[in-house]
Amino acid sequence: MTPPRRPDPPPMRTNDVRVALMGTAAWAVALVVLLIAGTPSGDRWWLWVCVTGVVTGLFGIWYIPRLQAGRERQEAARAARRDAAVEDAAQPSEAQPSETRPSKAEPPGATREDAVETSEADV
Repeated sequence: MTPPRRPDPPPMRTNDVRVALMGTAAWAVALVVLLIAGTPSGDRWWLWVCVTGVVTGLFGIWYIPRLQAGRERQEAARAARRDAAVEDAAQPSEAQPSETRPSKAEPPGATREDAVETSEADV
């Protein structure tokens, strides 16, 4: 028999902007090295790979905080909806008084006065 499974640990908080910054810096260093040392056998595509890495990293540095803020807003909205649902479920349901409930014999669109007149006519 296997032991019961332990719950998963909470997700680890990381600094994603720092990771993107380090990657961008690495591509920038590679670009500088290629510009100083020259490209092997005149292949210029090496430079464009480094430029693409730097541009992608700069985009990541700009985009990651916006992504995380959006996710936090979304999670806060979900938590508010969850709390509201829990509060609604915890409150006892209030039943309508019997005189405001439509009778079974009422046609659709009938008013309360029609129901009262119908019940008095039945007596």
